[in-house]
Amino acid sequence: MLTDKGSKYAVSGAPVTDRAAIDAVLAELKSDRSYAKATHNTWGAVLSAGGPIKADDGEGGAGMVILRVLEREGLKDHLVIVTRWYGGRKLGGDRFRHVQSCVSEYLAQLTLEN
Repeated sequence: MLTDKGSKYAVSGAPVTDRAAIDAVLAELKSDRSYAKATHNTWGAVLSAGGPIKADDGEGGAGMVILRVLEREGLKDHLVIVTRWYGGRKLGGDRFRHVQSCVSEYLAQLTLEN
């Protein structure tokens, strides 16, 4: 977990092949009360049969940051979710660096597991 000025970030993900699978993973994540109460659950995925898909969940531009990392790394059919619990202080552009760091860390862990 990454923290900055009271905001906390977490990253999670799962293999997916379509929008229904994305919705199922998001529903499972939000079944955890702390994630359901998070300020933002931004996500992105590059689907083989549908191309890039993302959602900012109120954190304008964060989904695109996730997609850029996934596209750069060539990861398809995998959903990556970056969750933020707002800490009361604005982060400005640092919020995008934190999203990118979370996704990069997730991909590094994914590589280690395979």
